[in-house]
Amino acid sequence: MLLSANPKPMSSLVRVLAAVLLAGTAALAVAQTTQSSEYDNVSRMVRAGQLDVAQAKAEQYLAANPKDPQMRFLKGVIQQQRGQADEALATFTQLTQDYPELPEPYNNLAVIHAAQNQYDKARIALEMAVRTNPNYATAHENLGDVYARLAAQSYGKALQLDGGNTTAPAKLKAVNAMLTPPAKKATR
Repeated sequence: MLLSANPKPMSSLVRVLAAVLLAGTAALAVAQTTQSSEYDNVSRMVRAGQLDVAQAKAEQYLAANPKDPQMRFLKGVIQQQRGQADEALATFTQLTQDYPELPEPYNNLAVIHAAQNQYDKARIALEMAVRTNPNYATAHENLGDVYARLAAQSYGKALQLDGGNTTAPAKLKAVNAMLTPPAKKATR
């Protein structure tokens, strides 16, 4: 046990250190609250369809915080919703390289690939999302949809190659029925 000949300076030092720690903690809390409100603001704008304003806010934030994964993800979502598939692909691809532990960018990459009928690329991205987070239900569901699309392609190819195939038509019909969204009921 260390004893101090002058306990007063030691307690002053402790008070100074505690004040510095408290100030640092308060500054961190303010920074986290500011970040959280920035994310919330941009997300709210995206949901409201204010994509131009949301993109400007995201770009402004990223100018000061270029490595922030959450805002970069929101930027990719904005690009995706604006129909900027190439830009969104670049954003999500870079996120997967910088933060390979995040499953969401893989899922969004897969959505873009699937929209472009690139089901093998979508499958690979979704398998990475599931590998990264085995409990990511959305990625599992999307992976099932991609497998169904790949099955439909394979059954179609089998029919193309062998018009006399008797089992592929029923399988293709079943998969296509599964992929077709149910018709909305008419309202009166």
